[in-house]
Amino acid sequence: MSSSHRSRFLQLALRADALRFGDFTLKSGRQSPYFFNAGLFNSGALLAELAGCYADAIAAHGVAFDLLFGPAYKGIPLATAVACEFARRGHDLPLAFNRKEAKAHGEGGTLIGAPLAGRRVLIVDDVITAGTAIREALAIIREAGGMAAGIVIALDRQEAVDPARSRRSAAQTVADEHGLPVIAVATLTDLLDFAGSDAGLVAQRERLLAYRAAYGSEDAT
Repeated sequence: MSSSHRSRFLQLALRADALRFGDFTLKSGRQSPYFFNAGLFNSGALLAELAGCYADAIAAHGVAFDLLFGPAYKGIPLATAVACEFARRGHDLPLAFNRKEAKAHGEGGTLIGAPLAGRRVLIVDDVITAGTAIREALAIIREAGGMAAGIVIALDRQEAVDPARSRRSAAQTVADEHGLPVIAVATLTDLLDFAGSDAGLVAQRERLLAYRAAYGSEDAT
């Protein structure tokens, strides 16, 4: 695993219990040998360390953007933490997020934070599963006059949405549909590499490989 932010992220996810191994039934109905829950990065210290991993992944990709956008709900604390990390590094970025339901009083609307109009917007979220939340975020950005610059997520499971028809993952599909880069702090491939080099996780690797053989996308090599 060449990038230190990838191994740092996976170590952090294990420490926070956000990455677990066992038998899990996913929303898709698939039986997975691992599960990731970004909601368990639930302290200031964990979020700060996670934000450092995100910022390093963004910097390594080199995507050009002007504003961070966090889709409700998990994207809100993630984008906020990443904005704080960039400010700590000397790059103060505008930040915006949405609420699920429009507010009828006060400032109204669904958007909170900096204006999106005329800005290149980087979406910050935890995962892309079916791509529905990301498509909603893209529509919000477009309607507000912004231009989506890319999407950054914590973990790309690199799973085919429908293996019987195509080996394209949700992340690949969203990237192709909208012509946007999808940046993952770490991927299933990284997790396999990490499991192979960590004595405590070697026993999990065969089950991960079997799961990838059954459901892995074409980029999960």
